Amino acid sequence: MDANLVLYIGRRALETAMLMAAPVLLVTLIVGVVVAMIQAVTSIRDMTMGMVVKIACVGITLLVSGEWIMQIAVGFTTEIFNHIQSVGLGQ
Repeated sequence: MDANLVLYIGRRALETAMLMAAPVLLVTLIVGVVVAMIQAVTSIRDMTMGMVVKIACVGITLLVSGEWIMQIAVGFTTEIFNHIQSVGLGQ
């Protein structure tokens, strides 16, 4: 195992983590901004309203994109196991 393989695996791990987290983070960001704007316009200062809406949207996002996230995770895991197998065989 050389340094290039270690750097490649580290880079792929970070890319995979960002891909898996992106849908939830983007939805949370957008919903947070929209709820904050609505609260500012209507002068509502209830903090729980924002959290309830965000949690509901995160749940819906995970239901919709969960299969895609799982495919990304399984693909990365398969790739890592293939690298482990090739290192174990001495290739």
